[in-house]
This record gives sequence, C-alpha cells and structure tokens, in this order.
Amino acid sequence: MAGVNPFRKGPKGVSGPAAGARSREETAPVPADPSARPTERTSGAPQERGQRASLADSAVPGTTGAAAPGRRGRVRAWFAVIADRIIATAPRIPVRDLATLRAQFPGLTPEELADKLVAGACAGTGTVGAGVGAAAMLPVPPAMPAELAAEITGVASIEIKLIAELHEVYGLRPPGNFRQRAMASLTSWTEERGIDIARPASLNIALGGPMKRELRQQIMKRTLRNLPNLTPFMIGATVGALMNRRDTRKLAEKIRKDLRTKQVPWDALPASDG
Repeated sequence: MAGVNPFRKGPKGVSGPAAGARSREETAPVPADPSARPTERTSGAPQERGQRASLADSAVPGTTGAAAPGRRGRVRAWFAVIADRIIATAPRIPVRDLATLRAQFPGLTPEELADKLVAGACAGTGTVGAGVGAAAMLPVPPAMPAELAAEITGVASIEIKLIAELHEVYGLRPPGNFRQRAMASLTSWTEERGIDIARPASLNIALGGPMKRELRQQIMKRTLRNLPNLTPFMIGATVGALMNRRDTRKLAEKIRKDLRTKQVPWDALPASDG
C-alpha cells in the first residue's frame, strides 16, 4: 500500500501515522537561518537590505535579479551616462549676467536679488520633483529609469544656472568664455562650494578623470537621496517637491556663505559686468 505505513514504528516505540509524519519532519532539510529570507537561506551570501537597495535594483535598467558584480557594473554605467548628459548640457544652460538680472529685478540689493534667485530655483526643482513623484503614483508607472534620469538632469540644470547667477550677483564671475564659465559652475555644483577666482588652480575646467569621478559620486548621492520619491505612495508628488526644494535651498546656502567671504561690491565692478 502506497503512502505512510500505519504499522511503522517511530522513535521510542511510537507507531501509527503520527510516527511516519514525524520521521519525515526529522529527515527534511532545515534552513541554516530560519529567520532569513528565502534567497538568503540557501545561498549563504550577504544580500542588500533596505528600501533604497531594492529601489536601486528596480530603478536602474537590467539590474533586477542580477548577480551583484554585474548589477554594480550596470549601475555605474547608468550613472556615467547621466554624468555625460549633465556635462553636455551645462554649456547650453542660459545664464543671465548681472546687468540683465538688475534690469529684471530693479532696486534690489545683492542679498535681496540672491534671495529671488534662490526662491525661483527652489520652485523649479520642486516642480521637477513633483512631476516624478506624480509619475510614480500612476497605476502603471512609466519607465522609472528614464523618469529618474530626467529628474537628476533637470535639477542639475536648474542648480547649475542658480550657481552661475549667484556668482554674477556677488561680483565673482569666473574668467573665460561662456563654455569655460559653464564648466566652472559645473565644478562648483559637484563640490557644493563657490569658485575661487583668485586661485588659478580652482579654475581648472579640464574634464579629466578626477572631475568625472567626482561628478558621478555627486550624482550617485543625489540619486540615492531621490529614490524614495519613486515609491508609489499617494503623497509621492508632495514628497518629491519638498525634498527637491529643501536640497536646493541647502545647496544655495552653502554657495552663498562661500561667496560672501569674497564678494565684490557692484560699484567696484567694471562697467561691462553690470
């Protein structure tokens, strides 16, 4: 008769169906760590934990379920693509010079004008964050890697423009042509500090390996910070807007604090600078 032998004796003289069931339980494999997740019970390899780790897997194309070395390589490649996009975008960002800013905001002091610029930039990055947060709320979200890349690039463009115009307001326009000044502002964005135009070394705008690595590190920090915006919560749009406004304001405070120590009064500037 197939199945459990009703007359099979179990340990210590126990017989019957219970004995057979007990013997099967005793011979069944036991996980090394019963509290571990299923993928951790058999592999023995450490697994990434936390919301950001899982979101990183789902946000970056081709990483879900991939082996750790391959996943890291694809993530690095994704960051590199975004970094190259920001580098290519920086020289095309329209920046207003001091004369244009003073004409658009007449009668303001440098600090009041800087306040206006920061408020406008915060509103802009907040709009970008709200858009990505709203996209994550959709029943079928769009391609999140594309949405996240668009947010990073959009926020970077707004903040680089803000940094360049703050240098104009504080009378510290870096030397060089428009492209050179754009690269100097990009460097300021990656380092989160003002450009020291009195030090030639700080104006090294060559996009060599060190700067690209630093830019990619900055992009990685921003990406990991913004990943929770992509979770499909009902408050996703609000959270995205608040986070971006807060972070842009923090960046502006760092830049302004640095620039105030080297500020050049408007009346001491050449006529061509406003």
